[in-house]
This record gives sequence, C-alpha cells and structure tokens, in this order.
Amino acid sequence: MHVLMICGSPKPKGNTMRALQAVAVELEGLGVSSEIVPIGNKPIAGCMGCGACSRNGGHCIVGDELVEPLKEKMAEADALVVGTPVYYAHPNGALLACLDRLFYSADSSIFRYKPYAAIAVARRAGTVASFDVLNKYATISEMPVVGNRYWNDIFGRTPGEIEGDEEGLAIMRQLARNLAWLLRCIEAGRAAGVPNPAPREPVMTNFIR
Repeated sequence: MHVLMICGSPKPKGNTMRALQAVAVELEGLGVSSEIVPIGNKPIAGCMGCGACSRNGGHCIVGDELVEPLKEKMAEADALVVGTPVYYAHPNGALLACLDRLFYSADSSIFRYKPYAAIAVARRAGTVASFDVLNKYATISEMPVVGNRYWNDIFGRTPGEIEGDEEGLAIMRQLARNLAWLLRCIEAGRAAGVPNPAPREPVMTNFIR
C-alpha cells in the first residue's frame, strides 16, 4: 500500500512539510509506504477550462513539469493526502491551481475509490475553510474522505513552530492510523470479492437554458 502526499507549500522545510512528515512516519510504522511531492516555489498556471485535455488523451497543455508527473504517481498510489499552508483564510493559490488542473484533466479512474485526506496549517485562523475547500476535490471524484477525531488542522507560523502543537501532531498521527485502517479494509474487501460500485451514465443539467 502506497500513499501519495502533495505538499502545497513553497517552503521545503516549512510547517506543512513537517505535518506531512509526521503522517508519513506513522504510516511507515504501520507498514504503509508514502511519498511527499512538494509543489515548489515556481509559478503554477491555473486551469483555463479550455477542454484541450479532453481532446488529447487527458494531457494538460499548460507547460509545466508538475501536473503530468503527479498523474502518473496518483495512478500508482492507493491514497492521496494534500497539505496546504493558510495565507489568506484559504488554501495556497498555487496548490489550488495545481489541483484544479490535476483533477480536471486526469482520467477519473486514477482517483476513484482511493482514500483522501486534507491537512491545513496556519498561524491562527482559516484552517477549517481551507479544509472544506480541499475536501471538495475528493467528494466530486468518488474518493472516500478519511475522518479523524478533529479536523486535520495544525498550528504554527515560523518553520518548526508546529512542534509545540501537541494536539495537532496527535491528530496527524491519528490520521495516519485511520488511513492505514481504511486501506486495509479496502484490501480485505477486494480479497473477499467485494466489487467497486458499478458505474452509471452521468446525468447533467444546466441551470441556464
């Protein structure tokens, strides 16, 4: 079992990376491998809604070196965890640009029925709103959202400050345990012959006709 984690912070040693590392360490102890992929500190273009990806095999035409490799990693992963810093009461804009293009252009099969979790890191406020925004990617992609005993929030401003948030770190570790448990449940279900839900033809309506 393998978990892909996306770090939405431009700071390679910031609190968001540290929070994801806390999850990764706990997962490793439970026999689940993981990889943390940072989005980096270069500009990331957002989705233009051009639809070109639907005409060329799901390949996003925006020329950066992030989204297409993430698709390949996601196709091989069994779960996804996304972490974001909170700057203006919502997820980092660069992360949202990346996720918009990733989820819009990729074949939905690389996400479907794979567990998902979001983590928000802030100095003080905005974590719950950010958590809500990030979870919407999962709930439109048939991804089970991994619950916890509290929202997956952790607090700190300067790098390393989250080490003082003992409750937040405990929440990260519990998230890992819940995620590993759900992955094992899915694995056991497959071994027992429980199939995924049968797909149905999508029905779309427009509000303006």
